[in-house]
Amino acid sequence: MHQEQPLWSPSEEFRRATPMYAFMTWCEARAGRPFATYDDFHAWSIEDRGAFWSAVWDYCDVKGDKGGIALSNGDRMLEARFFPEARLNFAENILTGAGDGDALIFRGEDKAEDRWSWDRLTQMVSRLQQAYRAMGIGEGDRIAAMMPNMPETVACMLAATSIGAIWSSCSPDFGEQGVLDRFGQIGPKLFICCDGYWYNGKKQDVADKVRAVVASLGVPAVIVPYAGDAPALAASLPSGRTLEVFVAPFEPKAVDYVRLPFSHPVYILFSSGTTGVPKCIVHGAGGTLLQHLKEHRFHCGLTKGERLFYFTTCGWMMWNWLVSGLACGATLCLFDGSPFAPDGNVLFDYAAEEKFAVFGTSAKYIDAVRKGGLTPRTTHDLSNLRLMTSTGSPLSPEGFSFVYEGIKPDVHLASISGGTDIVSCFVLGNPLKAVWRGEIQGPGLGLAVDVWDDEGQPVRGEKGELVCSKAFPSMPVMFWNDPDGAKYRAAYFERFNNVWCHGDFAEWTEHGGLVIHGRSDATLNPGGVRIGTAEIYNQVEQLPEIAEALCIGQDWDDDVRVVLFVRLAAGVTFSEDLAGTIKTKIRTGASPRHVPARIVPVADIPRTKSGKIVELAVREVVHGRPVKNKEALANPEALELFRDLPELSK
Repeated sequence: MHQEQPLWSPSEEFRRATPMYAFMTWCEARAGRPFATYDDFHAWSIEDRGAFWSAVWDYCDVKGDKGGIALSNGDRMLEARFFPEARLNFAENILTGAGDGDALIFRGEDKAEDRWSWDRLTQMVSRLQQAYRAMGIGEGDRIAAMMPNMPETVACMLAATSIGAIWSSCSPDFGEQGVLDRFGQIGPKLFICCDGYWYNGKKQDVADKVRAVVASLGVPAVIVPYAGDAPALAASLPSGRTLEVFVAPFEPKAVDYVRLPFSHPVYILFSSGTTGVPKCIVHGAGGTLLQHLKEHRFHCGLTKGERLFYFTTCGWMMWNWLVSGLACGATLCLFDGSPFAPDGNVLFDYAAEEKFAVFGTSAKYIDAVRKGGLTPRTTHDLSNLRLMTSTGSPLSPEGFSFVYEGIKPDVHLASISGGTDIVSCFVLGNPLKAVWRGEIQGPGLGLAVDVWDDEGQPVRGEKGELVCSKAFPSMPVMFWNDPDGAKYRAAYFERFNNVWCHGDFAEWTEHGGLVIHGRSDATLNPGGVRIGTAEIYNQVEQLPEIAEALCIGQDWDDDVRVVLFVRLAAGVTFSEDLAGTIKTKIRTGASPRHVPARIVPVADIPRTKSGKIVELAVREVVHGRPVKNKEALANPEALELFRDLPELSK
């Protein structure tokens, strides 16, 4: 589909004022060659990755000793090592500010508000660091947290990483088994959790869950007061203390930052775990830091004192991404709870009052705002908002249009995509380029992103696998409990030799952007033709009768047939007429091959804690196979709606 006009284009004046442009110009002088276009700059960043990442280190004033080697074994994906002689500390590079200016602003729905200055944050990090050490926690030990996205969580993480401990978190809405499936694998020395949390205006009690988790893990616990009775919960645990009691013996002093090797583990993140026990993905301090600095400072243009917001929980890698914004001197705007409590304006109220410069959220949220009939453009002062980012699932073309029509006409909209696997983005926004409807702007600097066919050949204008053909710093250091690296290799390197295969079904556009058509393991193959589920959702979810949809391929008659499940909008009943409308919409908007063989209404659609629909789990249920890890789901009971459906037996 040919588009005449982009939705947004940076003026020459705008381009020249961006941190990306300043960095590109600086690198020109350093590399001794001109970059006529951004594409030239990107090409250099992957041709000479050692020089590029060394430039990021120097330009961003990374604190530490860089060493003499930027990249060794660079042509071998699994053996490549960035800055093998470097020493740095992650927290020292994140906790960059001082004084009484805002470092963290917090809202827990409409129930809680807080504001932490840089000094308050630093003092709490110092006291926590001393308290951890008094327990005997040190380099390589794990600290696990089941916490809301609140200031105390940031402080606990920074204190952990300041001494070389490894941080791992999930959100308090995880079930007991979901928490144990994650933290039970990594043997933490300390468990940090809240005493309750707010969701959708209601207080959620976690006391029984906390007691069960602590008993299973067999570790001391620190209880952070939020929405319950922290002293009572702490007292009911064998070695529980409130946060206040935990840090009481220690006075704030200068934080002691332990400088460690570049690849020293900083985070353990977990795969969504809908097809088995979650994989424990270990990320290194240096690679995470450099990749986030690059994305925040250049791709997002983040500057000191700006307000950065991302709607995320502590169980999603976007939380890890968000907290790195402190490294730019930005103020983080934290939010915990439902984005629709008390109503759909709550995040836009927050954005207007605190003057967000960057508003990050999910494609599902943008779609829900659109379907809710909200137009923040007319109801809220968003004059400070210059960048809106969307991730979690592909943003539909209608979602792109809605941002410009309903939220802000001159905002830079960046659809971004990467994942837990790299704790960052492969493809994302670019302030030097135009935004085209339905397209991600392009690959990140330093990342050799491409789209390959099944034979391992690059393809243009057709769909294929999203790959990264050269090593990059934020590749996982390892998987936990994977001593020979077999699980790690199987996850990314089985498909193509010495090339990272990400598992996304993607396509280059005529503008040099990308479209992600969904996960390739959820790709449909009716009649042997590969179809991305996102292409179907983009059509169906335009219909006002449809609140949400989920699509799978059902094995049928020695082939695969497309089955579409729809959750209907309030007050809508399913009919043959509606089924016909849906099929016509898909046939004309996508193609005849995309039209489902069966359309089935369902009362609910299962999703993970971070809001992603789980096509694979539904596919397993439809085929009568067990779903290995329902604990990863926010609403596991919804899976039963898909079992033994009469519509799918004929």
